[in-house]
Amino acid sequence: MSSNPPSIANHPALVDQNEPGDRSGEIAYPAFSLVLPIFNEELGVAPTIEHLQATLSAYPGVYEIIAVNDGSSDRTGEILHQLPGIRVIDHNINRGYGAALKTGIRHAKYSLIVITDADGTYPNEQIPALVNLIQLAEADMVVGSRTGENVQYSNLRKIPKWFLVRFAEWITKTKIPDLNSGLRIFRKEIANRFLNILPNTFSFTTTITVAMLTNGYTVHYEPIDYHPRQGRSKIKPIRDTLRFVQIILRTGLYFAPMRILMPVSAAFAIGFCVSLAQDIFVRNDLTEATLILLLAATQTAILALLADMIDKRL
Repeated sequence: MSSNPPSIANHPALVDQNEPGDRSGEIAYPAFSLVLPIFNEELGVAPTIEHLQATLSAYPGVYEIIAVNDGSSDRTGEILHQLPGIRVIDHNINRGYGAALKTGIRHAKYSLIVITDADGTYPNEQIPALVNLIQLAEADMVVGSRTGENVQYSNLRKIPKWFLVRFAEWITKTKIPDLNSGLRIFRKEIANRFLNILPNTFSFTTTITVAMLTNGYTVHYEPIDYHPRQGRSKIKPIRDTLRFVQIILRTGLYFAPMRILMPVSAAFAIGFCVSLAQDIFVRNDLTEATLILLLAATQTAILALLADMIDKRL
């Protein structure tokens, strides 16, 4: 479920988690691992990481930056290995955005995971405040929602995204300001629970959002700006929109089978009632179509109940 705690602009005093003394009424600066999935970003990767390091240099807590080079075919890998102060993990081949994130999560030292992109689109200077907010909000995930005052987003992608968000909101029964933002903070122990079902593609963020909301975890959305990317986008609108639909359906069936299957059963039941009425008042016969619709409605309802029971046991 989502929550509405204080925004990052208004928070009490914070202290370094390693600092001794009385901390009554204060919240420690939490340690975190920042994971950067990178593929063919030779133009923007160095400025992005340098900006991150400059931003985080004033952060009182401890952190690490993990750059996952996802099989880049340009100079990205060479540039990464020349940058100081980061851990670089290389994929021999391009395995996908989600696969790079999962590699970074598995290698992370700290219990909080921060993810962002290396293309300069997200306001990474807000990361320290967002990290502190996950403590203040007592949330399981904080999402940088691209609903700020300065958001530059492709109009072509807004249309399918609107339908995808409405569909995800229906499955989760929760308002979702931003379904697939790439700037977010979440707890590693929770991500590990879902790691086997999280996809290797761009649908990683969509899936973890639906997974957390359908399992009752607290998700807080904080408005952020969104800037034009540096370099060429890796997203293909038609292919990735269809993939997002498939992922949401699969995740919905996995975590909320009643929500997906019972409307299908209800549709078959309505068809059965209509066909039965025609059999009685028009055809004067019980047709095969009526029986098939009855069986479909019954079997789909039983499947939904069994899937829900299995989900609850897991």
